[in-house]
Amino acid sequence: MKMQYGLIGWPLGHSFSRDFFTKKFCNEGIDAEYLNFEIPEASRLFQIIQEHPLLKGVNVTLPHKQAVIPLLDELSQEAAAIGAVNVIRITRSPNGEPYLKGFNSDVIGFTDSIRPLLKPHHQKALVLGTGGASKAICHGLEKLGVEWTYVSRNSAPNRLTYSQLTPSIMQTYTVIVNCSPVGMFPKVDHCPAIPYEYLTPNHLLYDIVYNPTITLFMKHGAEHGSTVKNGIEMLERQAIASWEFWNS
Repeated sequence: MKMQYGLIGWPLGHSFSRDFFTKKFCNEGIDAEYLNFEIPEASRLFQIIQEHPLLKGVNVTLPHKQAVIPLLDELSQEAAAIGAVNVIRITRSPNGEPYLKGFNSDVIGFTDSIRPLLKPHHQKALVLGTGGASKAICHGLEKLGVEWTYVSRNSAPNRLTYSQLTPSIMQTYTVIVNCSPVGMFPKVDHCPAIPYEYLTPNHLLYDIVYNPTITLFMKHGAEHGSTVKNGIEMLERQAIASWEFWNS
C-alpha cells in the first residue's frame, strides 16, 4: 500500500508541496502519495492521523506553524529555538500509537536561497510580518550574521511600524524580507507599505511569496535597481529537507 505524506493548513488553495512531491514520487519511482488536508484548527491533526494509518509525515503551513507545537511529542533543537514547526514526522509504536516530532525546514530553505545574494554591505535586515514564517527567517538571518528588526502594522516593543521607516532606516537596513502574505495571489496588486522611493541598488528584497513569481514588492524594488528574489527556491529546498526529516 502507498505510503502517505501531506500538508495541513487553512485555507490551502494551490499547493506547491503537493505538486513538488507528486512529481518527485513519479520521477523516482516512490510508491507514495501526497495529500492536502484543509483544517481550520491544528487540533484536527489527530483526527487526520487516526483516519490515515499510512501517513508518515506532514508539512505545516499557515496558520498552524505555532499552534501545532503543543500537540507534538518532541521538537528538534532548531524548531524549538525558532518557535515554529513546518514539518512533522509521524512514527508509530507496534500497537499503532503515533509519536510526533516537529522540525523546521523553512530556515534551511531560506538560508540556502539567500546566501549567494548577500554582499558585505548587507549587515541589517527588515523583516516584514511577525508570523510563524518570520520566526524561521529571523533565525536564518542570525545564522548568516545579519541583524534583523521586525516591521509590523502594529506598534510593539523592539519593533518598527511601517510609518517609522525613515530615509535613514532604509539606508541602514539594506535587506528587506517580506514574510507577510501581502501581494500573494489573488491580491497581486497589493504590496507591503514600505517607502519604496528610498530603495537603491544596494538593497536586496526577498519575498517568500511565490505566487505570483514576480510580486509588486519585487517590481518596485527592481525599478530602483535593487536585487530581488521570490520564494520558489526556498520552497524547493525546504521540501527536500522535509523529505530528509521524514525519512531520517
